[in-house]
Amino acid sequence: MNLRLVVENFMKYGVLICIRCHGYGSSDLLLGTILFALVPCHLFAAYIIELAAGSQAKGAIGRAKRNDEKPQDSSQAAKTFRSTWRIIAWAHGVNATLSLFITSVVVYYYVHHPLIGTISEVHAIVVWLKICSYAFTNRDLRHALLKPDAGASLPDLYAACPYPRNITFSNLSYFWWAPTLVYQPVYPRTPNIRWLFVLKRLAETFSLGVFIWLASAQYAAPLLHNSLSKISSLDLASVLERLMKLSTISLIIWLAGFFAIFQSLLNALAEVMRFGDREFYSEWWNSPSVGTYWRTWNKPVNSFMRRHVYNPLVGRGWGSRVASAWVFVLSGILHELLVGVPTHNILGVAFIGMIVQIPLVFVTLPLERMEGPHGKILGNCIFWISFCLVGQPLAALLYFFAWQAKYGSVSRDQLN
Repeated sequence: MNLRLVVENFMKYGVLICIRCHGYGSSDLLLGTILFALVPCHLFAAYIIELAAGSQAKGAIGRAKRNDEKPQDSSQAAKTFRSTWRIIAWAHGVNATLSLFITSVVVYYYVHHPLIGTISEVHAIVVWLKICSYAFTNRDLRHALLKPDAGASLPDLYAACPYPRNITFSNLSYFWWAPTLVYQPVYPRTPNIRWLFVLKRLAETFSLGVFIWLASAQYAAPLLHNSLSKISSLDLASVLERLMKLSTISLIIWLAGFFAIFQSLLNALAEVMRFGDREFYSEWWNSPSVGTYWRTWNKPVNSFMRRHVYNPLVGRGWGSRVASAWVFVLSGILHELLVGVPTHNILGVAFIGMIVQIPLVFVTLPLERMEGPHGKILGNCIFWISFCLVGQPLAALLYFFAWQAKYGSVSRDQLN
């Protein structure tokens, strides 16, 4: 950050850092703790559901053997699989939906501190995605068990823990803590834990967390507060000027948060869990198109969407562009929950922001495929402009304005 801007900020506002000026109550902490403890109970419910499904699959194989039939040749086994999956799917759907719905309602109506609400909502969304992946993957493994020809395409790694031997509480507990959203019976594992590596990554996470807090309180908060009157009076020129000012600090905070989570925290967790696959992101900053950015900046979510949304839709005959659009629709819903629920304002801005990515993806795709560097450079420029100026700063302004209109300094008279 430009040193002149740092000095100017301190001369204008003084020191705005205040450790005791965070208005969270004991009820917020209590509810956040209860939610953090109860949400994983839905994973246990998913385990019970799969335990029953695995027992049914073993029974189907036993009946086929008693009748001197191969499971894949048994029409009764196929019929039973389809009917059982409908029941199992409904059970998993209700369980996963309840895990997300209950947390969202409690956070929206009863947790008033945005940070505590955000942590609770992130945890609920992560558990929801893990429950979905656990259900879909075990369905495929169950199908491969009943139809061995389909099982020929399973990775060799899965042979170390074939279905239904993977349906154990310890196996699910490992998946709960593993830094991935896609369930596998077995993951590549490292031979030991490097505790010094873990301490370094945790120190990075803590240091970056402090930096984000300082930058938000000292630089972002004054800009956001100074923008309220401009937004309420619809002074578009001044709003644009504030937006461009906010883009710098919001980018710095976002980059610090990205590094803290994807480089430091997830690597620390992976080391403790001896998790071998640690490609949490790739070089998204060099993205030649908007689509490349969304495929590379968050590999765990991208792997989930590709495995459980995009590929199944394409496999059912949907076009790749339509399947991609549905991925962004689902991602938009989750983004709106993640931002709108903790701020108690379901504005649709985060959802619309994700939907707007769809035409940007299709517009920049030809640039990525152009021969020579010029198309890729232009695509990268479009990505950075949309990322820095249009995306995060605008969303931050609108949600902060809505929060202040509901709880803070923007009065109804100003809005009218």
